[in-house]
Formats: sequence, structure tokens, C-alpha cells
Amino acid sequence: MENFNIPEKQLSETAKQNMVDGAVVQSDKEKNSMICEALNNALATELVCMMRYRQHYFACEGINCDVVSPEFLEHANQELEHAFKIAARISQLGGKADFNPDTLSARSHAEYKTADDLSGMVKDDLEAERMAIQVYKKLIKWVGDYDPTTRRLLEDILAQEEEHADEMAEYYKDLNTH
Repeated sequence: MENFNIPEKQLSETAKQNMVDGAVVQSDKEKNSMICEALNNALATELVCMMRYRQHYFACEGINCDVVSPEFLEHANQELEHAFKIAARISQLGGKADFNPDTLSARSHAEYKTADDLSGMVKDDLEAERMAIQVYKKLIKWVGDYDPTTRRLLEDILAQEEEHADEMAEYYKDLNTH
């Protein structure tokens, strides 16, 4: 393995440039802009999913709603938490988190659907979770070692999205096999 060695003078000079930018150094700005754009799409996805879960929570009716409805609310709250974390990271990278309601649906990787029955609600949520999982896996690979902080954030969100998908899959099986 090659020795890791960056000349101290080079580090010092780079660190002193644009100090008000905090952790972002000049060479990062173009890549960070692309990451912020991708994160804003993930932010839109989380917000759309949060709204869909909340709508399902309030629209849920029937014999199994007392079991599934609390999961809808829990997932909605977790999606909102993901959105806040993504928005904070966008700001840290020097970008602006885009909460514009007029463009949320167009930027989201998941659709906002409203099903008429519990099975359809669970199916829609499961489909959206599976789409989010695919997107987060691709984002994690794309960010790679360039931005380990963003990668770890995305990995944490991915883990929770996988839990959501597993839970929705169990509900979907239960609802459609009885």
C-alpha cells in the first residue's frame, strides 16, 4: 500500500482559502452541487412518501386498520425525519433544500397515490419503499468515497427504508392471503 502523504504546506494553504465555507473546500463545489441536486430529489421523495403515509393513516378503514394504521403514522414520521436530515445535509454542502410544493411530485422518485382500501394502501407504500431502496442504493454507490458523510446518511436512511418495505410486505401478505 502506498503511503498517505499530503504536503503540510498544501493542506495549510487550501484550508485558509474561503474559510467561511466551513467544511466545503473550493474543489468540492461542483460535485457538491450535483450531490445537492440528487439530495433534493431524495428530499422530494421523502416528503411525498410522508404525505402518502399520513393520508393512509387518516383514510384507513376496516377490520385490520387498528394494526396497520399506527405503522402508517410511524412511517410518516420517520420519512419526515429523513427529509429533515437530507435538508440539513444539503445546507451543509452549500446548497438550498427545495421544499417547493409545486415541484415536489415531479422531483420525487415515488408517486403520491391514494388507494380506496387497506390492501391497496399497503401495496402503494410497499411499491414506493422498494423504489426508494433502489434509488438510495444507486445514490450510495454514486457518492462512494467522495463524500463519506452523505454516504453514511444515505446508508442509515436506506436501512430504515428496508425495514419499512419488510413491514409493508408482511402486511401485504397477511391482507392478501386471508
